[in-house]
Amino acid sequence: MTHALAEPTRADARTVADARRALAARLRAAGLATPDLDARLLVGHALSLDHASLAAADARRLGANEDAVIAALARRRLAGEPVARILGHKEFWSLPLSIDATTLVPRPETETVVEAALAAIDARGPRTRPLRIADIGTGSGAILLALMSELPQAFGVGTDISRGALAAARDNARKLGLSARFVACNVVAALRGPFDLIVSNPPYIASGDIAALPPDVRDFDPRSALDGGPDGLTVYRAIASTVPPLLNADGTLIVELGFGQAEPVAALFAAAGLAPSPPRHDLNGVPRALGATRA
Repeated sequence: MTHALAEPTRADARTVADARRALAARLRAAGLATPDLDARLLVGHALSLDHASLAAADARRLGANEDAVIAALARRRLAGEPVARILGHKEFWSLPLSIDATTLVPRPETETVVEAALAAIDARGPRTRPLRIADIGTGSGAILLALMSELPQAFGVGTDISRGALAAARDNARKLGLSARFVACNVVAALRGPFDLIVSNPPYIASGDIAALPPDVRDFDPRSALDGGPDGLTVYRAIASTVPPLLNADGTLIVELGFGQAEPVAALFAAAGLAPSPPRHDLNGVPRALGATRA
């Protein structure tokens, strides 16, 4: 968190509440979706105050340095930078995860993959049994660490081609007190099976569609975590060709899907000898997580 320097305040300085309301008004005028929430988070970050402390400090007058810090954060948000990137962290599955320029911002719809994975585990026995889990393209470690938090006897390994992302994932695992390994490789090249569960949120945006993405995604998420090749299916093909031999006889593969990808990805998996299940929908009704087992 940013730590503003303590300094004398002027009698005419604005209060914390004034700053928060003014920032919310600017964000609202810019057409941002959650101006009040963004303003609260950014002012709290600038002043190193959590929600309760920020409310208690409403009447306190700001020093000039504190005003300058808030102004700097406001410029970043008004330029389209996501709040999570400004703060440097994002909650996922109730876990606080640090993020940086090498990682995607974890999104709520990706929790659908975690839900589907846990349902597959639950269908075959207790969560307390020993399990082997792999997460392909782990990024910040969001999916893997969410699963590890629910599966106390699991061994987990995450792969990624980005060493920066792997460093972020290791840091998140350490902070959360979760034991997981992270390996630099393409898809599963460095892994040896068998695994009970393999999960992935692969890059799935068609290369030609990236320019049309919302600016907070297009301009701030790492392109390597977005670009799924000409048709968005490049990494799914790699998964289909390499993952089946790594699954236990009753193991499950679960991947996140982009819009409209359920049928083509299911076809790829079926052609590779896997038996796809009906996709699991996210809260917006979009088919978001596709599971498959060995046929």
